Amino acid sequence: MFVTPAYAQATTTTTPAAPSGGINDILIQFAPILLLVVIFYLLIFRPQQRRAKQQREMLSAISRGDTVVTTGGIVGKVTKAVDGEDLEIEIAQGTRVKVVRGMISDVRSRANPVPADTKA
Repeated sequence: MFVTPAYAQATTTTTPAAPSGGINDILIQFAPILLLVVIFYLLIFRPQQRRAKQQREMLSAISRGDTVVTTGGIVGKVTKAVDGEDLEIEIAQGTRVKVVRGMISDVRSRANPVPADTKA
């Protein structure tokens, strides 16, 4: 039941013992956490940044004549597009609404501009 004094005494050695808790142990403990951070970056953050960049480029490239879809599902043709925040969209014959540029979810078809010097 009780430990005898002979077993409880520490052993004495002439060579110093190896230090416990070295740098290798720390790296081994943090390796799974670092691996998870790399996986999250590759699978979540990087694709999300790429999609956000594509969305910004799409919104900045909207021009007059493009057919767009709003986040509410309204399909219309852009009648007025300036560099600012608002777009004017014609959703029916003679019905125009102002929409914030950020509320455009998709550009269905791009307008094909006709050169000004072409004579028909």
